[in-house]
Amino acid sequence: MTGVRLALETATDRLCVAAAAPGAEPVERTLEGARRHASGLIPLVERVLAEAGASLRGVEVVVVADGPGSFTGLRVGAAVAKALARGGVRLMAAPSLLARAAAVARPGERILAVSDALRGEVYAGAWTFADAGVHLLASPAARLPEDLATLGSLDRVVGAVPEAVARAITEVLGRPVEPAGPSAASLLALLDRDGGTVAVSDPAAWEPDYGRPAEAQARWEARHGRRLPDPGGRGG
Repeated sequence: MTGVRLALETATDRLCVAAAAPGAEPVERTLEGARRHASGLIPLVERVLAEAGASLRGVEVVVVADGPGSFTGLRVGAAVAKALARGGVRLMAAPSLLARAAAVARPGERILAVSDALRGEVYAGAWTFADAGVHLLASPAARLPEDLATLGSLDRVVGAVPEAVARAITEVLGRPVEPAGPSAASLLALLDRDGGTVAVSDPAAWEPDYGRPAEAQARWEARHGRRLPDPGGRGG
Protein backbone atom coordinates (compact mmCIF):
# COMPACT_ATOMS: atom_id res chain seq x y z
CA MET A 1 0.00 0.00 0.00
CA THR A 2 1.34 3.44 -0.95
CA GLY A 3 0.29 6.99 -0.12
CA VAL A 4 0.43 6.38 3.65
CA ARG A 5 0.79 9.39 5.95
CA LEU A 6 2.77 9.13 9.20
CA ALA A 7 2.98 11.59 12.10
CA LEU A 8 5.51 11.69 14.95
CA GLU A 9 4.86 13.72 18.11
CA THR A 10 7.85 13.52 20.47
CA ALA A 11 7.94 17.01 22.02
CA THR A 12 6.76 15.93 25.48
CA ASP A 13 6.91 12.93 27.82
CA ARG A 14 3.99 11.47 25.85
CA LEU A 15 5.24 9.77 22.70
CA CYS A 16 2.47 9.79 20.10
CA VAL A 17 2.40 8.27 16.60
CA ALA A 18 -0.37 8.25 14.02
CA ALA A 19 -0.72 6.80 10.53
CA ALA A 20 -3.42 6.93 7.92
CA ALA A 21 -3.83 4.91 4.76
CA PRO A 22 -5.50 6.65 1.78
CA GLY A 23 -9.21 7.13 2.43
CA ALA A 24 -9.04 5.67 5.95
CA GLU A 25 -9.30 7.15 9.43
CA PRO A 26 -5.96 7.58 11.22
CA VAL A 27 -4.68 5.06 13.75
CA GLU A 28 -3.08 6.75 16.76
CA ARG A 29 -1.20 5.20 19.68
CA THR A 30 0.74 6.69 22.61
CA LEU A 31 3.48 5.70 25.02
CA GLU A 32 3.71 7.52 28.34
CA GLY A 33 6.88 8.26 30.27
CA ALA A 34 10.01 10.37 30.09
CA ARG A 35 13.10 8.95 28.38
CA ARG A 36 11.17 6.18 26.59
CA HIS A 37 11.24 7.83 23.18
CA ALA A 38 14.56 6.42 21.97
CA SER A 39 13.61 2.81 22.64
CA GLY A 40 9.89 3.17 22.01
CA LEU A 41 9.50 5.23 18.85
CA ILE A 42 10.39 2.66 16.17
CA PRO A 43 8.31 -0.16 17.74
CA LEU A 44 5.37 2.23 18.08
CA VAL A 45 5.71 3.31 14.44
CA GLU A 46 5.73 -0.34 13.34
CA ARG A 47 2.68 -1.10 15.49
CA VAL A 48 0.68 1.85 14.21
CA LEU A 49 1.52 1.12 10.59
CA ALA A 50 0.55 -2.52 11.02
CA GLU A 51 -2.78 -1.54 12.56
CA ALA A 52 -3.34 0.83 9.65
CA GLY A 53 -2.70 -2.04 7.23
CA ALA A 54 0.52 -0.47 5.98
CA SER A 55 4.30 -0.67 6.26
CA LEU A 56 7.27 1.69 6.12
CA ARG A 57 7.60 1.01 2.39
CA GLY A 58 4.19 2.58 1.83
CA VAL A 59 4.87 5.83 3.72
CA GLU A 60 4.71 8.80 1.34
CA VAL A 61 4.93 11.68 3.81
CA VAL A 62 5.98 12.03 7.45
CA VAL A 63 5.01 15.08 9.49
CA VAL A 64 6.95 15.66 12.69
CA ALA A 65 6.25 17.99 15.60
CA ASP A 66 9.25 20.30 15.51
CA GLY A 67 8.93 21.83 18.96
CA PRO A 68 9.37 23.62 21.13
CA GLY A 69 9.69 21.01 23.83
CA SER A 70 11.87 18.24 25.21
CA PHE A 71 15.38 18.44 23.75
CA THR A 72 15.89 14.67 23.85
CA GLY A 73 12.41 13.83 22.60
CA LEU A 74 12.61 16.25 19.69
CA ARG A 75 16.02 14.93 18.63
CA VAL A 76 14.71 11.35 18.63
CA GLY A 77 11.73 12.31 16.48
CA ALA A 78 13.92 14.35 14.13
CA ALA A 79 16.40 11.48 13.73
CA VAL A 80 13.69 9.04 12.69
CA ALA A 81 12.05 11.58 10.38
CA LYS A 82 15.40 12.34 8.72
CA ALA A 83 16.08 8.64 8.23
CA LEU A 84 12.73 8.27 6.48
CA ALA A 85 13.47 11.33 4.35
CA ARG A 86 16.76 9.79 3.24
CA GLY A 87 14.71 6.87 1.95
CA GLY A 88 12.59 9.18 -0.20
CA VAL A 89 9.75 10.04 2.18
CA ARG A 90 8.60 13.66 2.00
CA LEU A 91 9.28 15.45 5.32
CA MET A 92 6.92 18.08 6.72
CA ALA A 93 7.04 19.87 10.09
CA ALA A 94 4.64 21.74 12.35
CA PRO A 95 4.81 23.16 15.87
CA SER A 96 3.57 20.81 18.57
CA LEU A 97 1.57 23.69 20.05
CA LEU A 98 -0.21 24.26 16.74
CA ALA A 99 -1.31 20.62 16.69
CA ARG A 100 -2.78 21.03 20.18
CA ALA A 101 -4.69 24.13 19.14
CA ALA A 102 -5.91 22.66 15.85
CA ALA A 103 -7.29 19.59 17.61
CA VAL A 104 -9.92 21.70 19.40
CA ALA A 105 -10.23 24.84 17.24
CA ARG A 106 -13.46 26.13 15.79
CA PRO A 107 -13.49 28.36 12.69
CA GLY A 108 -12.57 31.96 13.41
CA GLU A 109 -11.17 31.34 16.88
CA ARG A 110 -7.96 32.93 18.13
CA ILE A 111 -6.33 30.24 20.24
CA LEU A 112 -3.30 30.36 22.51
CA ALA A 113 -1.66 26.96 23.07
CA VAL A 114 0.70 26.40 26.00
CA SER A 115 2.91 23.67 27.42
CA ASP A 116 5.25 23.45 30.38
CA ALA A 117 8.70 24.96 29.75
CA LEU A 118 9.95 24.53 33.36
CA ARG A 119 11.70 27.34 35.28
CA GLY A 120 8.33 29.05 35.78
CA GLU A 121 7.85 29.58 32.03
CA VAL A 122 5.53 28.18 29.38
CA TYR A 123 5.99 27.53 25.71
CA ALA A 124 3.24 29.55 24.08
CA GLY A 125 2.06 30.17 20.52
CA ALA A 126 -1.14 31.63 19.09
CA TRP A 127 -3.06 31.04 15.87
CA THR A 128 -6.39 31.85 14.29
CA PHE A 129 -8.25 29.19 12.33
CA ALA A 130 -10.32 29.42 9.17
CA ASP A 131 -12.28 26.53 7.66
CA ALA A 132 -9.26 25.25 5.72
CA GLY A 133 -6.38 27.42 6.87
CA VAL A 134 -4.21 28.55 9.76
CA HIS A 135 -2.82 32.03 10.41
CA LEU A 136 0.03 32.63 12.83
CA LEU A 137 -0.57 35.28 15.51
CA ALA A 138 2.43 34.66 17.80
CA SER A 139 5.33 32.30 17.11
CA PRO A 140 5.96 29.59 19.71
CA ALA A 141 8.46 30.74 22.34
CA ALA A 142 9.24 30.42 26.04
CA ARG A 143 7.39 33.10 27.99
CA LEU A 144 6.53 33.95 31.57
CA PRO A 145 2.79 33.77 32.34
CA GLU A 146 2.65 37.52 33.01
CA ASP A 147 4.01 38.23 29.52
CA LEU A 148 1.12 36.47 27.78
CA ALA A 149 -1.05 39.58 28.08
CA THR A 150 1.03 41.17 25.30
CA LEU A 151 -0.31 38.66 22.77
CA GLY A 152 -3.59 40.55 22.39
CA SER A 153 -7.19 39.38 22.35
CA LEU A 154 -7.71 35.61 22.53
CA ASP A 155 -10.79 33.42 22.46
CA ARG A 156 -9.37 30.34 24.21
CA VAL A 157 -6.28 29.03 25.96
CA VAL A 158 -5.48 25.33 25.62
CA GLY A 159 -2.66 23.04 26.66
CA ALA A 160 -1.14 21.24 29.61
CA VAL A 161 0.81 23.04 32.34
CA PRO A 162 1.27 22.61 36.12
CA GLU A 163 -1.70 23.71 38.19
CA ALA A 164 0.08 26.72 39.69
CA VAL A 165 1.09 27.92 36.22
CA ALA A 166 -2.46 27.41 34.93
CA ARG A 167 -3.76 29.60 37.77
CA ALA A 168 -1.22 32.30 36.90
CA ILE A 169 -2.27 32.22 33.23
CA THR A 170 -5.94 32.46 34.17
CA GLU A 171 -5.20 35.44 36.41
CA VAL A 172 -3.36 37.24 33.61
CA LEU A 173 -5.69 36.42 30.70
CA GLY A 174 -9.00 35.92 32.48
CA ARG A 175 -9.46 32.58 30.74
CA PRO A 176 -8.95 29.04 32.04
CA VAL A 177 -6.44 26.69 30.43
CA GLU A 178 -8.53 24.03 28.69
CA PRO A 179 -6.88 20.57 28.63
CA ALA A 180 -5.28 19.72 25.27
CA GLY A 181 -2.47 17.21 25.00
CA PRO A 182 -0.07 16.42 22.17
CA SER A 183 -1.73 14.71 19.23
CA ALA A 184 -0.12 12.96 16.26
CA ALA A 185 -3.54 12.59 14.62
CA SER A 186 -3.90 16.36 14.76
CA LEU A 187 -0.51 16.68 13.07
CA LEU A 188 -1.81 14.53 10.23
CA ALA A 189 -4.87 16.78 9.90
CA LEU A 190 -2.62 19.84 9.58
CA LEU A 191 -1.33 18.45 6.29
CA ASP A 192 -4.71 19.38 4.80
CA ARG A 193 -4.80 22.94 6.19
CA ASP A 194 -3.24 25.87 4.36
CA GLY A 195 -0.34 27.08 6.51
CA GLY A 196 -0.57 24.05 8.77
CA THR A 197 2.76 22.47 7.89
CA VAL A 198 6.08 23.49 6.35
CA ALA A 199 8.01 21.39 3.84
CA VAL A 200 11.58 20.60 4.95
CA SER A 201 13.62 21.10 1.80
CA ASP A 202 16.97 20.07 3.31
CA PRO A 203 16.32 17.31 5.87
CA ALA A 204 20.03 16.75 6.55
CA ALA A 205 20.53 20.33 7.74
CA TRP A 206 17.16 20.74 9.45
CA GLU A 207 16.82 20.76 13.26
CA PRO A 208 13.72 21.11 15.46
CA ASP A 209 12.89 24.33 17.27
CA TYR A 210 13.95 23.38 20.80
CA GLY A 211 12.62 26.63 22.25
CA ARG A 212 15.72 27.22 24.36
CA PRO A 213 18.89 25.36 25.41
CA ALA A 214 18.67 21.94 27.02
CA GLU A 215 18.88 21.80 30.82
CA ALA A 216 22.48 20.51 30.71
CA GLN A 217 23.50 23.38 28.45
CA ALA A 218 21.75 25.93 30.67
CA ARG A 219 23.62 24.64 33.73
CA TRP A 220 26.95 24.74 31.86
CA GLU A 221 26.35 28.32 30.71
CA ALA A 222 25.39 29.41 34.25
CA ARG A 223 28.50 27.77 35.69
CA HIS A 224 30.92 29.17 33.08
CA GLY A 225 29.29 32.54 32.48
CA ARG A 226 29.11 32.26 28.70
CA ARG A 227 26.80 30.86 26.07
CA LEU A 228 27.35 27.84 23.87
CA PRO A 229 26.38 27.92 20.17
CA ASP A 230 22.72 27.37 19.34
CA PRO A 231 22.30 23.61 18.70
CA GLY A 232 19.79 24.17 15.94
CA GLY A 233 16.71 26.04 14.89
CA ARG A 234 13.75 25.83 12.60
CA GLY A 235 14.56 25.57 8.95
CA GLY A 236 12.92 24.66 5.69
